[in-house]
Amino acid sequence: MDTAQKEYYLREQIKAIQKELGDTDSQENDALRERIEASDMPAEVKEKAKKEFARMTRMAPGMPEISLVRNYLDWLLELPWTKTTTDSIDIDQARAILDRDHYGMDKVKNRILEYLAVRKRTDNAEGTILCLVGPPGVGKTSIAISLAEAMGRKYVRMSLGGVRDEAEIRGHRRTYVGAIPGRIIHTMKQAGVVNPLFLLDEIDKMSSDFKGDPASAMLEVLDKEQNNTFRDHYIEVPYDLSHVMFVTTANTLDTIPQPLKDRMEIIELSGYTDVEKLQIAKRHLLPKQFAKHGMKDGELRISDEVLMEIIDDYTREAGVRNLERRIADLCRYCICRAKGGESVRITSRMLPRILQGHHYIRSEATLENKIGVATGLAWTAVGGETLSIETAVMSGSGELVLTGSLGDVMKESATAALSIIRAHAQKFGISDEFYKTKDIHVHVPEGATPKDGPSAGVSILSSMVSALSNTEVRGDTAMTGEITLSGQVLPIGGLKEKSLAAYRAGVKRVIIPEGNRDDVREIPKEVAGKLEFIPVKNVGQLLSNSLAGDMCRGN
Repeated sequence: MDTAQKEYYLREQIKAIQKELGDTDSQENDALRERIEASDMPAEVKEKAKKEFARMTRMAPGMPEISLVRNYLDWLLELPWTKTTTDSIDIDQARAILDRDHYGMDKVKNRILEYLAVRKRTDNAEGTILCLVGPPGVGKTSIAISLAEAMGRKYVRMSLGGVRDEAEIRGHRRTYVGAIPGRIIHTMKQAGVVNPLFLLDEIDKMSSDFKGDPASAMLEVLDKEQNNTFRDHYIEVPYDLSHVMFVTTANTLDTIPQPLKDRMEIIELSGYTDVEKLQIAKRHLLPKQFAKHGMKDGELRISDEVLMEIIDDYTREAGVRNLERRIADLCRYCICRAKGGESVRITSRMLPRILQGHHYIRSEATLENKIGVATGLAWTAVGGETLSIETAVMSGSGELVLTGSLGDVMKESATAALSIIRAHAQKFGISDEFYKTKDIHVHVPEGATPKDGPSAGVSILSSMVSALSNTEVRGDTAMTGEITLSGQVLPIGGLKEKSLAAYRAGVKRVIIPEGNRDDVREIPKEVAGKLEFIPVKNVGQLLSNSLAGDMCRGN
């Protein structure tokens, strides 16, 4: 007790001397000590803060490490440890917010409403991590914003595009010069509460190098069994992320590591139909651009037919970003030419002049029966497209030539198709010796555009059989599917986007694998009602429906 009293007496004397000399460091230390005592940090964290503070006060004045320790204590004090916002979940209100901000997307909206309904009843859906996957411009980020508004939560966003350093996620150790916390802790400080809606944008764009693998560091962040004790290298104490609602976005699942993918529930957002784009333009894009350009209602008049022409001929995308840019072009044109608040009416004849340089020529189906020409369907990141597969047969020594910037998978599909034809030549009405006397050239136009994927197998086979048997391919038919050497037609993905491409190309029939029969229900009614879907199991059924002749009936 004598020793403690003596230390207390000496410290009080030091304080009095510092106060007499006008030393502000002592006053700042007292204020910092009071902040630590009054903070809501967990006991373990508060004990760590007190130790660091005691170590700082024992350092000689002017030491560089004092500022490092003070910065560390500021981080501990400014992080939210217990402060929360109260969820205000009203299913009807949430539905209204989603319908207000987004047109269509019924499947995605229903899944989000189911999530909110479960959370409202049990208050125990913290571990569910939603991953919104879809092409650019379909509204993934805006859905997360609407969800935060519907729940009454604070919204914070962190972009993972191009992140290749593990320290971006977990921070740097304090022994390094210039060490700072990782972006997870930094964003939580920005949120100010322990339960924000945290959007991890572009999670498929992370990469890795010699500095570590950030995708592996994200495993701890997104695992409900681990993230309640997330440890940042800079903070050095466990931080509870279990109350955070994580939502991630991606354009594709191919580049996301499987362990990380397993921690998320995938919700796919496909591209919009032309009818949906028209409604989005009228309800959202036009009012938004009017406000952005300071225009009033009525200054720009545009009919639904002209908007649909812009959608069909001046945009090539699954989302609506380019459509918004084209509408912005119209607004600028109107502002430059409107006099005295007069209204400007946009007609079809004016579009080439206003939107010059943005016109797209789509790959249209021939719609005529031709020998050796089949219409395939392909999925791209900007929606579905039609592909014209052409085959020419010439005298030669059995060489197979493939052109059109085909990838390895499409080349393998062509090789498999040739093997199937050789194995069943008589059945297809083709000479058994064709591979000795004929050269086959398969070409996919637009050679400057790389093409790959397994779903072109059925169209390549139909084109080759047509050319070798001198039988026409039906021009009103498009097809998609993968083939095997045993003659089976395997299921494919992206049927909705491919069906939209077939609809735009004007075809009437679409041949699909039998395994995709149930996927037809996902196609919008306005598209499915105009197309006849023909499921096939094997190449016999395929050729009997794709070729104009009566050959190859049955299996």
